[in-house]
Amino acid sequence: MLQNYLPVFIFMIIGVLVGIVGPVIGYLLGPRRPNPEKLSAYECGFEPFNDARAPFDVRYYLVALLFILFDLETAFLVPWTVVFRTLGWEGIIDMGIFLGLLTIGFLYEWKKGALEWE
Repeated sequence: MLQNYLPVFIFMIIGVLVGIVGPVIGYLLGPRRPNPEKLSAYECGFEPFNDARAPFDVRYYLVALLFILFDLETAFLVPWTVVFRTLGWEGIIDMGIFLGLLTIGFLYEWKKGALEWE
């Protein structure tokens, strides 16, 4: 029974090694030429003009909520469609409740104006 998992274990070891060896080689062989511009906290081309703890507009949070809303919908709808025929009416009702809750969240986003940009 355990011999069936040997290829998976070897594949995991190779994956971990590839993930570790690449950055280590890059660190060891990479150039080291420190520059005040490279070591500065801001490399976006201009000096910071405001405090980093300034409040954000609520639309950023609403867009993040909207992304999570549609991400969850996709994450649950795709597997549900695979086993759709075996679930019966209980699965259809459960997915209807889930989609209803997502619709309420979408309507909330729409009402708050997260879908409108100026």
